[in-house]
Amino acid sequence: MNTMLRKSVLGIAGLAFAGGVFAGPATHALAAPTIDAKPVAVAVQADKPNPAKLIPHGTQGAQSRIDLNDEQTANVKAIVAATKKSGLDERAAVISVGTALQESKLENLGHLGDRNDHDSLGLFQQRPSSGWGTPEQITDPIYSTMAFQKGLKQVDGWQDMPLTEAAQTVQVSAYPDAYAQWEQQAADLVAQHWNG
Repeated sequence: MNTMLRKSVLGIAGLAFAGGVFAGPATHALAAPTIDAKPVAVAVQADKPNPAKLIPHGTQGAQSRIDLNDEQTANVKAIVAATKKSGLDERAAVISVGTALQESKLENLGHLGDRNDHDSLGLFQQRPSSGWGTPEQITDPIYSTMAFQKGLKQVDGWQDMPLTEAAQTVQVSAYPDAYAQWEQQAADLVAQHWNG
């Protein structure tokens, strides 16, 4: 066999060997036995809730936004935790956060003296004299959120209402349309903290 032909045959044999090593066996006889496996559905938790679920009707009117400090962020997290404890979904959290943004800018307000609206307290400006709870309860973010959501659950069709309508039905505010301006920021905050 001439040298050139011999080098070519050895080169091809070497490539075939190397290809088999790196690509795996070419026949099933050499392969490990296979198991008859069916595809398995793997539950993957999304990083953020579905935006269509957070704001099913879109926002209404011009939107407002504020920068949050650590206390306000902690209050958002408390609202989300209370929503989950109540067995409600992300939409209820958006309505709750939006309501608290309007009522207190997410600050757990105590008695404000002459600036106080009657005896309104806490994140939702709930009043002990109106049966929302004691001052201590109302200024507990978990308690006050669950009290708000208890009222929300009593509203027929709240899940299908725009935020401002659902919030107003529970809160009975003198400014019923004011809640609408916080829907986008509330949705953004819930999306950020729901799985956190």
